[in-house]
Amino acid sequence: MNIDATPTRTLRADPARRSIDIIDQTRLPLALHWVRIASLEAAAEAIRAMQVRGAPLIGVTAAYGLAIALASEASEARLDAAIAILGATRPTAVNLHWALARLRRLLLPLPPARRADAAWAEAAAIAEEDVAQNAAIGRHGLGLLRQIPPRRGQTLNVMTHCNAGWLATVDHGTALSPVYAAHDASLPVHVWVSETRPRNQGLLTAWELARHGVPHTVIADNAAGILLRAGRVDAVIVGADRIAANGDVANKVGTYLKALACADNDIPFYVAAPRSTLDFACPDGNAIPIEERDGDELREVRGVDAQGAPSALRQLPPGEAVANPAFDITPARRVSALITERGVCPASRDGLLRLYPENFHS
Repeated sequence: MNIDATPTRTLRADPARRSIDIIDQTRLPLALHWVRIASLEAAAEAIRAMQVRGAPLIGVTAAYGLAIALASEASEARLDAAIAILGATRPTAVNLHWALARLRRLLLPLPPARRADAAWAEAAAIAEEDVAQNAAIGRHGLGLLRQIPPRRGQTLNVMTHCNAGWLATVDHGTALSPVYAAHDASLPVHVWVSETRPRNQGLLTAWELARHGVPHTVIADNAAGILLRAGRVDAVIVGADRIAANGDVANKVGTYLKALACADNDIPFYVAAPRSTLDFACPDGNAIPIEERDGDELREVRGVDAQGAPSALRQLPPGEAVANPAFDITPARRVSALITERGVCPASRDGLLRLYPENFHS
């Protein structure tokens, strides 16, 4: 996507130095800062600390992290140890584990001397696949958006949640890919951006929409219901961190509430995700692990001070009991359709079977 008219990806690979550069998303939206990742530990910390966010980008970063880890030693013990370290960083986003499993299947039969180069090539392939799949999601989603008559005027109003845009992937995004496709095709579109507490990923959505020139408005999470009820939203599109084989969706906490409000107001609720987010080994949403994050994400509000330096403001005492589940589950029956790189399908086993028959076994 564009940063002020300059085409940019979220991850830059340097094969000669066996390193990658990433955008430190903890510094956004107030500062654009690139960070070099040149070690296994740095890659794991970037994922754990949410310097990279979004299931697809987490998967690509993990793939490169494994390749970086094998540059100095590529024994089977080093391979498995690196996979264990990277795999422990985020439990819910299945793309992470999908990418690591893909590399392990490829690398294990190879002699150690060939593994480092093969790992780097495969990580690059995963990154390019991410770009192509997200572009396809945009094309399929644009077809859906063209069929929705705006409720007010000529502009189509789309609501989203969390950040499932360009910043959550290598390029294009998932939930925002149809929005970018619509904007670039001159279809008038406006985005209602939920702030998405407590990590405020919606502020990243607003930042990237602004850089690409897409009209948008940031709202408090709790304002979503009244906008949906008042007919000021034509469709909701969200991403996903894991989709079970029956179509149940795990996404950033607060997603389920939007799905319920959409159902109550006859507004389509779409989920956009690539193949790497589909977990065909997971029968339903009850089997998806829900990450419980540090309570200080609720006890503190982070931003910058008057001098522009990163700062934290405490809003609860250190000992205050808090619950901080990072994700929730939206039942398949509340999802109007899944938008994937292979097309649009019902959120159901039969719908996924039609698009991905090779992943189902009797």
